[in-house]
Amino acid sequence: MIGPIRILAVDDHALLRKGIAAILASQPDIILVAEASNGREAVDQYRTHRPDITLMDLQMPAMNGLDAMVTILAEFPDARIIVLTTYVGDIQILRALKGGARGYLLKTTLDRELLETIRAVHSGRKMISAEASYELAEHAASDALTPAELDVLRLIASGHANKQIAARLSITEDSVKGRVKNILSKLGATDRTHAAMIAVKRGFIQS
Repeated sequence: MIGPIRILAVDDHALLRKGIAAILASQPDIILVAEASNGREAVDQYRTHRPDITLMDLQMPAMNGLDAMVTILAEFPDARIIVLTTYVGDIQILRALKGGARGYLLKTTLDRELLETIRAVHSGRKMISAEASYELAEHAASDALTPAELDVLRLIASGHANKQIAARLSITEDSVKGRVKNILSKLGATDRTHAAMIAVKRGFIQS
């Protein structure tokens, strides 16, 4: 007889882990076998319990969820990991999927979508929440920012002026201005502040 789907829940908020536990408690085919509050604990708990499905938060202390996921998959290539997050930026979604996530679920939809997503991923399918799918489709044709432009964008978001950015990156102010112009165009931003807001929303940089 096949046993229940064994779950590892990883999130730095105990309240959210309790909420997950409550949702799973009433399901005869799913069992919560372990919890972790950061990425390092997640790796340790995975090694100990070898769960069927890992529910992984992204923003955590000690080690973030993406790094934990990559570490687990390097050691256990068959690991099935579902990202749970409050972030729906398309860049963050792509980063998680490229990192090996089999599912991407918003915490605001756990009560409606968690069980279906767990069962789908366990059966071998990939599942992305509707809102995340919309974000991916919305920006599918967008021009990608280059690594050089991302460097400038991060410094813009940190409040640096062009002269400071030039000094930090060892480039000319004219080069900075050119990259800023490209960034505004590619992001559809009206100014530097708007560009920084879009960058955080889409997941180019962490807030």
